[in-house]
Amino acid sequence: MGIVNIEDELHEQLRRASKVSCRSINAQAAFWIRIGMLGELNPGLTFQELAARELKAAGVSAPDFASDQAAA
Repeated sequence: MGIVNIEDELHEQLRRASKVSCRSINAQAAFWIRIGMLGELNPGLTFQELAARELKAAGVSAPDFASDQAAA
């Protein structure tokens, strides 16, 4: 673990985003770093595709809202 120096404005944005996302400031920074790295390594994928891929890899399955709406 190390210390990363960032601009005050970016730290403020992290603080605000962390409240909305219910994450710590460090967890929000780690999330942004991970998504940024994944985006650089997979430039053809959208944020939603990256997030879905990571959720699937973690064993999280998305509900099928289309079939839920058709049944209603």
